[in-house]
Amino acid sequence: MAAAAAPPGAGCSPAGGGSVPVLFCFSVFARPSTVPHGAGYELLIQKFLSLYGDQIDIHRKFVVQLFAEEWSQYIDLPKGFVVSERCKVRLVPLQIQMTTLGNLTPSSTVFFCCDMQERFRPAIKYFGDIISLQGARLLGIPVIVTEQYPKGLGSTVQEIDLTGAKLVLPKTKFSMVLPEVEAALAEIPGVRSVVLFGVETHVCIQQTALELIGRGLEVHIVADATSSRSMMDRMFALERLARTGIIVTTSEAILLQLVADKEHPKFKEIQNLIKASAPESGLLSKV
Repeated sequence: MAAAAAPPGAGCSPAGGGSVPVLFCFSVFARPSTVPHGAGYELLIQKFLSLYGDQIDIHRKFVVQLFAEEWSQYIDLPKGFVVSERCKVRLVPLQIQMTTLGNLTPSSTVFFCCDMQERFRPAIKYFGDIISLQGARLLGIPVIVTEQYPKGLGSTVQEIDLTGAKLVLPKTKFSMVLPEVEAALAEIPGVRSVVLFGVETHVCIQQTALELIGRGLEVHIVADATSSRSMMDRMFALERLARTGIIVTTSEAILLQLVADKEHPKFKEIQNLIKASAPESGLLSKV
């Protein structure tokens, strides 16, 4: 690492001319690269953009942080920092204030249904309580569905009608954020919010949510429609995700927020759907 005003112990390679190795971290990614000896803040930002430009929302504000060995954690980049030794830096999006988050509208929302497959049914707690995609269909909201290794784990359960889904995609990666999914999102104009549900909360849901917020999208996790084999894994994952600024909410809250008005032409149908499926899904044990 290095630099004027930088704390001791944050770097390990000797200073010198030429290029200096730097590990650039963003969201769940980490890519090694090099920068010229003496590079400062602006060059680091340029390098982040060159490495992750397709994933960074340039309209958001960011802070660059440096890993300090002295503290064994990241610290805000010291004033006047220049790279003179090998170091690790990360780009962190500044959280938008909560008062500006969560205003769901059908025109800017997409639903993500994660791995609701037959082989998971006997293992996942409260699997039967997870509601269908009927609400999304009623409101004309695009739906993206993934299936984890369907050859071995089966297809999406029959209770979830995939008619009209924008994309149904097999995967082996835990996160739903695949090139095909990103391409599908790019085809939907004005997408700002993702409503995410399925299994498992602490694996595929968590990794998907973290990647999505790393791309500047607002994520709403439907707590009563998201579960794991272990309630401990499920609850710790929901708590962790809430601390990152992801909105953890319920199916009824989501649907009524999207309807917004009793006079909405689909209100009665959504109301009937809510009455028919208002699961507790084991969440009350946490209250």
